Amino acid sequence: MPTFVDQIKIEVHAGRGGNGMVAFRREKYVPNGGPAGGDGGRGGSIILKVDEGLRTLMDFRYHRIFKAKNGQNGMSKQMTGANAQDTVIAVPQGTTVRDLTTGQLIGDLVESGQELVIAKGGRGGRGNMRFATAKNPAPEIAENGEPGESREIELELKMLADVGLIGFPSVGKSTLLSVVTGAKPKIAAYEFTTLVPNLGMVMLPDGRDFAMADMPGLIDGASKGVGLGLQFLRHIERTRVLLHLVDMGSQDPDQAIERYHAINHELATYDPELLKRPQIVVATKMDFPDAPENLKRFEAMLATDDTLAQQPEVFAISAVTHAGVQELMQTTANLLEVTPEFDSNSHDEQMVVEYTGPSEDQEPAFTISRDDDGTWVLGGAKLDRLFAMTNLDHEESQMRFARQLRGMGVDEALRERGIQSGDLVRIEDFVFEFIQ
Repeated sequence: MPTFVDQIKIEVHAGRGGNGMVAFRREKYVPNGGPAGGDGGRGGSIILKVDEGLRTLMDFRYHRIFKAKNGQNGMSKQMTGANAQDTVIAVPQGTTVRDLTTGQLIGDLVESGQELVIAKGGRGGRGNMRFATAKNPAPEIAENGEPGESREIELELKMLADVGLIGFPSVGKSTLLSVVTGAKPKIAAYEFTTLVPNLGMVMLPDGRDFAMADMPGLIDGASKGVGLGLQFLRHIERTRVLLHLVDMGSQDPDQAIERYHAINHELATYDPELLKRPQIVVATKMDFPDAPENLKRFEAMLATDDTLAQQPEVFAISAVTHAGVQELMQTTANLLEVTPEFDSNSHDEQMVVEYTGPSEDQEPAFTISRDDDGTWVLGGAKLDRLFAMTNLDHEESQMRFARQLRGMGVDEALRERGIQSGDLVRIEDFVFEFIQ
């Protein structure tokens, strides 16, 4: 069973507002008591909140539908129903949130404790005390609660690491991570040993520290889905400095430069911005017999490479003997101090955590269609919401809804479409007869 999940789709359903109440004062010695129906309470919203203790989206693997509670209905004696409690869902740092229907990036959760409302609860319906006027002092009108928002979203985790280890399989990424941090990645003498990103903290003697992660599965074609690369390239996007590990222990003297260019090509294909990140080339396995000669050839070929914008710094290390490792970490820490915290905008711009629901201005207030049996069908976001909030148990509420439809221009639009007196009109499962 996989223990690391970095992409998941979930459904969220905010709570409905409580219904308003139709009620009147019925007290002794209080003649003409008047309306006393209270308002409904607000429905619960769905909120994502960053939890520093989480490192994966594994918790969502078997729990993908989240529903908030509805608001309490209004009560007599002008008592308002209680608001429902919001449903707070914990997510790890580095989670981006995208609406599956529109493809819109809703938010980018990177700060500890950061919150994002992804589905707003519906407001409570008004009780009949809110509709009293001089002309109608005893109204029998109350609203139902507004439906809560529902949406399907995709959560994607992009690991927050200061330094990313990149390179072909079996170049020593996991070994280096285990030497300089407290991480315990799986290490073996075969390719694709590492199947998930591993994260660890580097603690230097001078008190500086930074987070380092190894990125598994990068090979030729990774940006097109070959190997594991496409699955984990997203985690490189947030790193500030890249340590590009190149194996110097091969018997093929040209393998190092070929693989170095292959990895950079995959980074550029996935996101050209990644090549603008500071990159230190790390020559690994220098304890192997052919390593010194291979390193000389590699550095000579780098020096004559016209395709490079600038010559990268090359550090020779052996993670087994620890030779050169401490100097590499010090140089990496120095580079981090002068590197911006986050500078890629091509894939996931940092979002201001401010919820924006679907805009009614972008959708028609109502739609008109016709069934095969001749029944006219009304729909549309605004019309459906008004209908959902109409209490059809009271005639005055029905008349109010009819006036609202007339004010929206529904009657006129139906006449233009050729409706005749006596034709049936349907809104969801409610059918009524049109009268001219």
